Amino acid sequence: MDQTGDPILSDRVLVNGVVTAATLTAGGGLRWSEGGIYRSLEVAREVLGFSIEGSRIKIRAAVENRGICCVGGSEAPARKTFVFEPLSEDSLKLWCQKLQEYIDSLGRPKRLLILVNPFGGKKCASKMFLDDVKPLLEDANVEFTVQETKCQLYAKEVAQSLDLSKYDGIVCVSGDGVLVEVINGLLEREDWDAAIKIPIGVIPAGTGNGMAKSLLDSVGHTCTVYNATLAIIRGNKRSLDVATILQGETRFFSVLMLAWGLVADIDIESEKYRWMGSARLDFYALQRIFRLRKYNGCISFVPAPGFEAYGEPSGQEGHFVGKDISDPSRSEPLKVHQCGYRGPNVDFESSSWRKIDGPFVSIWLHNVPWGTEDTKAAPDAKFSDGYLDLILMGNCPRLALLSLMTELNNGNHVNSPHVLYLKVKAFVLEPGPRADDATKGGIIDADGEVLARGRGTYKSDQNTLMTYDKLQITVDQGLATVFAPV
Repeated sequence: MDQTGDPILSDRVLVNGVVTAATLTAGGGLRWSEGGIYRSLEVAREVLGFSIEGSRIKIRAAVENRGICCVGGSEAPARKTFVFEPLSEDSLKLWCQKLQEYIDSLGRPKRLLILVNPFGGKKCASKMFLDDVKPLLEDANVEFTVQETKCQLYAKEVAQSLDLSKYDGIVCVSGDGVLVEVINGLLEREDWDAAIKIPIGVIPAGTGNGMAKSLLDSVGHTCTVYNATLAIIRGNKRSLDVATILQGETRFFSVLMLAWGLVADIDIESEKYRWMGSARLDFYALQRIFRLRKYNGCISFVPAPGFEAYGEPSGQEGHFVGKDISDPSRSEPLKVHQCGYRGPNVDFESSSWRKIDGPFVSIWLHNVPWGTEDTKAAPDAKFSDGYLDLILMGNCPRLALLSLMTELNNGNHVNSPHVLYLKVKAFVLEPGPRADDATKGGIIDADGEVLARGRGTYKSDQNTLMTYDKLQITVDQGLATVFAPV
């Protein structure tokens, strides 16, 4: 933002007992001199908020460690307070008025619902909120209501019944699971089309933190609680694609990923080694690579432009639920009256479908670049391009696979000759049994949760939302909104 512009307020104030000229410009620049040194703050990027104490204005800011005039840089900002003392009561009122008007013009949230998951990750989300998040929100004069999640699906129930008029956003202090629950809760409301417009913030306090990492890394910021909180306070937003996973009339709304095969097996079956912490994923990955499984099955997809050469032509007609039901005798389409969002209203039957037959080592669909803080699963994924990134491994020697897995932290695995990497608009998964044992199936993992389990899998006796059978995925471009760094 241009800090120059015409001055909207220029006056003499006391700074550290010395009278100096201070200026607030139309471009949001706050400038003054202190001890003979020129100082400046960019209100939109650096000023959190301010308060009045007697005749003084305390401006609370987050500035670069290398000095308050620094623009950009990779060092984490530091909280600082600057004190101005206008020379008259009228000047004090005018400074407060103009500062507040400018901050209000930025569209920052004033009231937030904070959902804290005390059970996720290292179980330190509550402490993170009190130590790191709360002080920043208070600096920014943000009012907030805090609720700790009590069990699985608690956040979904909150989102379903929440009076959204009371808040400017919902913030998840957790891993990705609470975010996904909130999205699903909002989309199952009768007023889903209005509800899904509320901005959602993510502060990394879980095991994976793929969404927070993706948002912050997209502008070169490190994935920290501090940086994520600043992004929410500043109020910048971006659209986010939402995928509808459909099986019959059962739906699940996904914003991160879907996995079947190797990645799903590692993610879910490694839970038996949860006592090892995050090292369990690497440990179990080695087991799965050296005792590699392949799964029979088939995938069909509508490729994005430029990816039409992948696979073979398919007769898949894509019987997608969520379209208008047309009656030729009616001038207007008959709507399906059902509670909640039904999926994208797009006719895929006329699309050119492609298919690839198994066996497969792994099928991985991604909506954002990072699956976890150290897994850059889909380096070309965009937040709101209307496509999912498909990472497919049909066959891969064990040693090549081991080498490939070491490239997940930088996204170079997609350059392997053993990997197909493409973008799709719609997708159909028809999962089959293991190639080496037809009596056993696999696991379908969506956003870190088990969506379906085949026979003979880990905890196969537990109920799941869907059965281990054909499912369909469509994408609604930019349906949700998330707080994001500039």
